[in-house]
Parts: sequence; structure tokens; C-alpha cells
Amino acid sequence: MRCKLSELSQRRWFHPLLLLVWMTIGMGLRFTNLAAKPLWTDEFSTIVFSLGHSFRTVALDQIVTLDDLLQPLQVEPQAGIRQVIGNLLSESNHPPLYFVLTHWWLRLFPALDGLVSVWGARSLSAILGVAAIPAMFGLSWLAFRSRLIGQIAAVLMAVSPFAVYLAQEARHYTLPTLWVIASLGCFVLAVRTVYHRTPLPVGVGLLWVGVNTLGIATHYFFVFTICAEALVLLSLGLIQSWRERGVWQPSYWGRIGGVALGTLIGGLIWLPFWQNTQDNGLTQWIYRGDRTGLALLEPLGQALAGWITMLYLLPIQANVELVVMISGAFLIGLVLWTLPKLYAGFKMQCEKSGKRLPMHILGGFVVKAIAIFLGITYLFEIDLTSAFRYNFVYFPAVIALIAAALAASWKNVQRKQLTSNQSQRWSSGRLLGGKRAVILIGLFSFLGGLTVVSNLGYQKTHRPDVVAAAIQETADIPVLVAIAHRTHGQTGRLMGIAWELKHAADPTAAANTQFLMISQGKSPKFMTTVMREALEELPRPLNVWLLNFQRPSETELLDSFLRKQSCKSDSGADSVDGYRYQRYQCEANKQTEDTSSPDRHVPGNAG
Repeated sequence: MRCKLSELSQRRWFHPLLLLVWMTIGMGLRFTNLAAKPLWTDEFSTIVFSLGHSFRTVALDQIVTLDDLLQPLQVEPQAGIRQVIGNLLSESNHPPLYFVLTHWWLRLFPALDGLVSVWGARSLSAILGVAAIPAMFGLSWLAFRSRLIGQIAAVLMAVSPFAVYLAQEARHYTLPTLWVIASLGCFVLAVRTVYHRTPLPVGVGLLWVGVNTLGIATHYFFVFTICAEALVLLSLGLIQSWRERGVWQPSYWGRIGGVALGTLIGGLIWLPFWQNTQDNGLTQWIYRGDRTGLALLEPLGQALAGWITMLYLLPIQANVELVVMISGAFLIGLVLWTLPKLYAGFKMQCEKSGKRLPMHILGGFVVKAIAIFLGITYLFEIDLTSAFRYNFVYFPAVIALIAAALAASWKNVQRKQLTSNQSQRWSSGRLLGGKRAVILIGLFSFLGGLTVVSNLGYQKTHRPDVVAAAIQETADIPVLVAIAHRTHGQTGRLMGIAWELKHAADPTAAANTQFLMISQGKSPKFMTTVMREALEELPRPLNVWLLNFQRPSETELLDSFLRKQSCKSDSGADSVDGYRYQRYQCEANKQTEDTSSPDRHVPGNAG
């Protein structure tokens, strides 16, 4: 006689074994094709600074070779933590904890042709992403005292397209996700102490301060998690004060105030470094003050798209337009099918005495975090919704709430347990849908994870592989790739192209390509002078690729200058994520063809 699932779930080994299954699935998704996608600018920042190197070693306003450009990616054992922290704080806008951990982690992987291992650079984030699966179980169990909700939360974290995307980036997002989970755990315990009017345990308070401090030391946006938690606690305190006619209870609020003070001190450590990075140009892309009319709704659309990918994603970035259209339509239908089920589950859980408090506090946390994002976006014109990765701030709470809603469906509440009202019977039978609905939602979420690892969704923010492929098509003659340079972000864009060329099957392009970063912000004459000197150094015929010269004054000036140098554009500018590029074909002039003249001048060889 077979044991029923409910009986099996009571065995001690059942839940650990089931959790191990979810971790195995999550690990499989996160490590599949881990090194297959191209490195992009932000990942190069992680690698360069974690190796203890600097972007400033790559020369500006003069030609550099492919090997010179990739030199900061070479593994040098003598570089230490001091170099990691020093270069990061002087050149970037991030706190150092994740970069220090990556520095130690990369020492475990041998260099490939002298360069860092892509798999090694991304695997730390992937492992931390796997660790978030049992952590999510722990948070959900702590909040709801339900192993069922914990298991559903764990499997959702394992297969979530958004979680898989974060884990396959060589960036500091899975580590702060773990800090968010830990902080939310302490937050739930703190709310319970306030609700039951008991003091917060000292150990929990110290742990909370430590987690919050480490979270800020990993990513500054962790502050938004703390702010959302503070707003929920403040709201709870105001409600309680109103109910108790303003009576102050220092016995349990005092320790929470101590946590706030400790967190503030831990966060203020980074304030001088944060202020020093505000004018370095690295964050200019996120400022959007030019929205009018319907464009004002764009952040809301972006936020909605980001929320959907926490649960679902289909091949909306496939190369076949028909596949994209079908995927988009099906994704919309899938969301519309899911929302009523989640709403019914939320409502049922909020009606249960044991689940009402965690539903309210986690729901309030998510609402307040979203309000912070939208408030900053609209009031300060800093578009936090344009980069989905920033949703790590409240992502674990969303997963916990979805898991709680689906747990109500899994239990398959019978109609007679509600009321005899026909509308409520329809809600129970049609909206919740029972175990099958939960399984289908999990399977569709798993398909979303497969979409990410197959590069059909959540493609890299920049696509140097596309630009490198275009360069390779005409790389039988020398190539000069020039980019408008403002920050090390542009250096990273060139590194992406150089990396793709170096690892291409045909080595011709790598051997024939050189690079030039032209400083922006100087006079137009300076730009043309740098370009003229570069053209004089290189032989003709020559292909010149201009990247990201997007200011009209720059493009017109360079186009006019290159045409005077017998360089003609064969087509209009093309664009792909992170790049706007255009090729010029520079013909061989009489001077370079006249090799018999004894007075022939060869620029760059004099002296």
C-alpha cells in the first residue's frame, strides 16, 4: 500500500530531500551555458577590479593593440586586497565586499592563455544563487510557519527566470539577495515582537545589524530594503500607538531603535565613498528627465515587465519574429490566467489568523519598496525601473508571497468549507484550481529559466558578440575600432569586442584589429587631431569602425573628416544593445601605394 503524500511529508527526511531536489534543479539551470554568453561592460568591471587592476592602464587617445586592451584581465598573483579596494573606490561607484570575495574566488581557477576564466568569474554568483534556494525556504517557513509554503518558495526561487538571470551574471546581485532574505527574516521576527509586545532578542538585533551592514557593503541599493522595512515598522508603530492612545512601550521599541542606530552607523561608513562617485559619469545613463506625455507611463511598463519575469519568461528575444510575437501573446495570456489564482490565494491566506500577519507585513514591505522605486524615478528623475536587476531589493518577499498564495491552491480547499454562495464556490473551484494549477505555474516558470539559459530571454545588456561578428566579416584588411570615451564603461565595451575577436574560431580579425578610445569633453579639433594621428600610423586600405559617437556634432565632424581622408561609409549606422556602430572604408592613397619612392614617409617609424 502506497503511502500518501501527506504521510510522507511528516517523515524527517522528506523535506530535506525535497529541498535537495530543488537545489539540484536550480544548480542545473544556473550552471547551464554559464560561460556561453558574451561578457559585457559591468562584468568586465567586476573582473578587472576583483583582480586588483585598473582601467586607467589602458591608454586613451592613442592606438592600442588587442593584447594591450585585454591586459587588465590577466591574472597576476601579486595583486592583493589593497589594490582591489583602492582601484574600486577610486574608479567605480560600488562598495567592495563582493569584489573582495571574487578576488579570493578567482584564485581557485587557472588562467586561460593568461586571461581570467569566464566560468570562474560567473560561478561565484551562480553558487550564491543556489544558496538562495534553501534560504528562501527558511524565510518562508519563518514567516508563515508552513513547510508547504517554504517548499513552494524554494522551487520558485530555483526556477525563477529573474533569479537565474541574476545568478549567471558576474555581478554582485545574488549576494545582496541573500542579505535581503536574512534581513527579512530578522524583520519578520521584529514585527512579531512588536505585535506581541515583547522585546526583540539581543541576538536577533545584533544579527540584523550585521546583515544590514554587510548588505550595504555589497550594494548601496540595499538601503532601499532597509527603508522599506523601516516604513512598515513605522506604520505598525503608528497604528499601535493610536490603538493604545499614545502609550510608549520602550521595552520592545527600544531594541528596534538600537538596531536602527547600529544600521545607520554601519551605513554611514560608506557615505564619503558614495559622495565621491556621484560625479564620475558612471550613473548618467540612469537619469531620465525628458519624459512627457505617454512617456511618463514608461517606468510603470518597465516595472510591470520586471515583475512578470520574477515568475514567467518566454523566448521574446528569439531571432524569429513570429516566435517573438507568439511568445509575447502567450506570456500575456499566462499572466492573465495566473493573476486571479494569486489574488484568490492572497485573499484566503489573509483570512487565516496564523497567516494574516506575515501576509500583511511582507505585502506592506513589497508595496513600500515599489513606492520607493517609483518615487525616486518620478520625483528625482532617476529611473530605477529601467534595470530589472535592481529588483533584488524586494524580490525574495515577492517569491514568499506568491508561494503563500499558491499554497492555498495546493491545499485544494473544498467548496463547502467556504460558504454555499455560488460566487465563492466559483472562486474556490475555478480560480484556485488545486494542485494542477500550482504544478503548471511551476512548469511555466521552469520554462522561463530554460529561456534564460538558452539566451532567448534576458540577453546580456550589451551585445559585443554582434559587433565582433560584423567586424570579422571584413577583417581581411587592417581594422581600427574607435569609441567615444567618457568612463571605464566604454573601455569595457571595447574589451567585450576584443574578447570576442580573441576567442573567435578565425584568428584573422584579432590579428588585424587595433583600438582607439577618444576622450570626450574636449574641443572638436582635439578629436580630429587624434583621429588623424591614428590614420597616419596605420596602413591603407583600412576599415574604420566608429562606436557610440552619438552626439550630432561628433558624428557630423568625424564623418566630414573621414571623407576628406578618402574614407567612405558603405552604409548607415547600425545599432544593437550597448552599441551604435558604423564602418568606413579608407582607400589606399597614392602615398601608401608608392613603395618605390626612396623619400617615402612611413608615419610612426621615424626616429
